[in-house]
Amino acid sequence: MSSSDSGHNRQMPDAPEIKPERPDPHRMAELVEREAQAHAMGGADKIERQHAKGRLTARERIERLLDPDSFDEQGLHAHSDLPEAADRTPADGKVAGFGRIDTRTVFIGADDVTVMAGAGGRVGVGKLFKGMKYATEKGYPCIQLGDAGGARVPDIMGSAGMMSMVYPIQNAPPRDRRVPLITAIMGECFGGSAWTASISDIVIQVKGTAMCVGGPSILEVATGENASTEELGGWKLHANVTGQVDLFAEDEMDCLALVRKALSYLPNNANELPPVIGSDAERGAGSNRLEAILDLVPSDPRSVYDMHKLMEAVFDAGSLLELKPNFDGSLITALARLDGKVVGVLANNPKVTAGAMGPGACQKAVSFICLCDSFHIPLVFLHDTPGFFVGKRAEEGAMPLRIMNWIEALHQSTVPRISLIVRKSYGMAHCNMAGGNMGCDSVLAWPGADISFMAPAVAVNVVYGRKLAEMENSHEARQALMEEISRANAPWEAAGVNYIDRVIDPRDTRLELIRALERARGVDGQGGRSQRRLANWPRMA
Repeated sequence: MSSSDSGHNRQMPDAPEIKPERPDPHRMAELVEREAQAHAMGGADKIERQHAKGRLTARERIERLLDPDSFDEQGLHAHSDLPEAADRTPADGKVAGFGRIDTRTVFIGADDVTVMAGAGGRVGVGKLFKGMKYATEKGYPCIQLGDAGGARVPDIMGSAGMMSMVYPIQNAPPRDRRVPLITAIMGECFGGSAWTASISDIVIQVKGTAMCVGGPSILEVATGENASTEELGGWKLHANVTGQVDLFAEDEMDCLALVRKALSYLPNNANELPPVIGSDAERGAGSNRLEAILDLVPSDPRSVYDMHKLMEAVFDAGSLLELKPNFDGSLITALARLDGKVVGVLANNPKVTAGAMGPGACQKAVSFICLCDSFHIPLVFLHDTPGFFVGKRAEEGAMPLRIMNWIEALHQSTVPRISLIVRKSYGMAHCNMAGGNMGCDSVLAWPGADISFMAPAVAVNVVYGRKLAEMENSHEARQALMEEISRANAPWEAAGVNYIDRVIDPRDTRLELIRALERARGVDGQGGRSQRRLANWPRMA
């Protein structure tokens, strides 16, 4: 018999079929039960209490914010690590996971106020930080929906308790703006959510809510001071006084819509450019010439007009998203689109203090420049300012420091910058608005631009005041000197020595800005990338 007929080649009998064992039905039932308990949150009574305030629950907010059926919750079965609280803390008061907004993946965290007032325990807070760290590493934007007290008192009491709550904070990724972070204030936010808001790129607050370090009861015990929640952290305080909040919503649905809108201007992460939404050609926008623009800006520098109307005419229709609109309104800071591409706009507002800027305007400018430079958003400056606001109140606001912080932010920024002098541009404010010799990619001016250290009416008194006082025909002499100063202030001398790149027809403003920005972005569009030197700058320095 040949070796091929050896026994090892004989067909072996089939092994008996082993049926896979089905999962333990008791464990499957336990999974369903535990999921139901977690989704029940703090119970029907507390959910109804939230609804009675006209507010949604954490999961309802997430459902309405994200694309349908896109939420992938993480940490559903988390609970407090204190045995006595484990059964009373579904998801440990923090709902977190990944989902999509306009098909873009985002990480989202939401405070569940029905669970121990949404206060942060070790497990819940750690879950949020873990999710944000992962999202940052993978390049996904982060969104926090705030509605909570501060740290949970049993978790944070004692030396070990206090130090244990530091751990997730210390291990969170540094806030270097690698991904956008948007926070919505949707309830009374003390501590945790206020901390997150303070380092967020964009903060949105629903009117009737609050954001502060501690509530009235803590304040009264600690200091004896009596103040309402509204006084400590209401929307009017942040709109007019602190500048900590960028956008304000009438209700929760308006707030969630603003979250989606704000995200639409920002890239997923610092490795990407901002989203582009159709060019003029794709939209069938027609001619870029703005015939009506000549009627928007009076030639008399003392006449007031609405800079918002000029901006609405120049930038893509419906694209303006103004940030911090009530905080020192002498300066407008807005995200917008120009030919479908995102830009950041800093524009003086003659309707507020004639466009003279105070400490708040400086803070707002620095915060905005940091945002834009971190996410590759080109800057457009529209000048119409008599200078900086002076006086005791301004100096109490550390005016020299604020002005120079703004200048330093300009020096550090590396996105394309286009400067347009619409009307007046005086003094140090001309430099802060990225005027001539400030490193702009392009400096443009309208023919009626008035550029100098101060207005002609003031300059004539400073320079010639004593001489005029000694003259008999001082009125005629004054007028002649003012005309001479005005001629020198016109853009022609600066253009003649190439400090101004182009003096343009106002009707061509949109076209000229588009051209200048296209040049600044380079042949492949990648010239619009920033070196992100401002990514670590504090939000409201």
